[in-house]
Amino acid sequence: MLNARAPGRVNLLGEHVDYNDGPVLPAAIDLAVYLAASPQAGSRVSLVAHDLGESVEFDLAQIESQLDIYGNPLPHWAFYPAGVAWALHESGFCASGLQAVFTSDIPIGSGLSSSAALEVGFAVTWQALGEWKIPPLELARICLRAENQYVGLACGLMDQFASACGVAGHALYLDTRSLEWHKVPLPDDLAIVIADSGVRRSLTHSGYNDRRAACEQAVAELSRYIPGFHSLRDITPTEFAAYAPFLSEIPRRRAEHVVKEISRVHSMVSAMQRNDKQAMGALMYAGHNSLRNLYQVSTPELDCLVELTRKLPGCIGARLTGAGFGGCTVNLVEKISAAEFIEGLKQGYLEALGREAQVYLCIASPGAQAALTNSPGRT
Repeated sequence: MLNARAPGRVNLLGEHVDYNDGPVLPAAIDLAVYLAASPQAGSRVSLVAHDLGESVEFDLAQIESQLDIYGNPLPHWAFYPAGVAWALHESGFCASGLQAVFTSDIPIGSGLSSSAALEVGFAVTWQALGEWKIPPLELARICLRAENQYVGLACGLMDQFASACGVAGHALYLDTRSLEWHKVPLPDDLAIVIADSGVRRSLTHSGYNDRRAACEQAVAELSRYIPGFHSLRDITPTEFAAYAPFLSEIPRRRAEHVVKEISRVHSMVSAMQRNDKQAMGALMYAGHNSLRNLYQVSTPELDCLVELTRKLPGCIGARLTGAGFGGCTVNLVEKISAAEFIEGLKQGYLEALGREAQVYLCIASPGAQAALTNSPGRT
């Protein structure tokens, strides 16, 4: 029996910049996907999604068909493990037949990367079974290929990277262009509190791909004025302000968010390193305002959760986390006030909108791991 764990992630700052070559600042968290697996002869994969009460079987030899062994379309959740098997093969690694059951305490559709954790969880499982030596960052890139080309979502590398490369007690600064990264210590006296708005979305059917297309249009329009310009990463906020009047309205708004968000990430790392909590909080609130007003991916529920924090004890800063369109907010809160903050946020949300928010007190956790064991896994 092989047990695996792959964490979800929360992004402290750097939203919608990873597909624009920008830097991001996520942290792996102690909400995770858990798998128990064993090898199976041949090329058949038998999976049980414990939380959904569903199962599926597919053949690795027919993986490109996206059909189960009976010729039916794979259920949506099965695209992630199937996509990982496909991407491993495309990268020169042959996934083996297996039986697996998995469960998760990551809220699905909440913006905490449950899908990326599922991909990385199966990737480390097949890696352990195959006894391959794949560096975590390369494994994350294989999972990204699965999501982009098999699942069909044009996301960036951040989610898979955080799940594969997480470091306990630290955020992770990743330059998505060079793929250089380093850990950034989280202040010891701050807690990560995640509030789930209860609003769900499907990224594939949301405006995610539209936002990416708008950024690409902004680059194309800017390249008319800036020779050799290829990415929003390569223009400063001051330079962008000079050229912004020449852009179409929607691409201009999307690009302004990206350009300023990249600058905020650099400022956030500096603030964390000098333990400047006031600056950290101001940057988080500014990032949320930009996602609401310029990138237009927030919702009334997310805005409510963020605004409530301004009057609650111990809160340093808050913003939506993930792609938006629903999901969660991330809050940095003084540990001594965390319990009072959580109760105040839940009560305030209920009074304001008549909805209940699930709120999680989290820690930054290690990245995905898989190991053989003789004891039952968490299922």
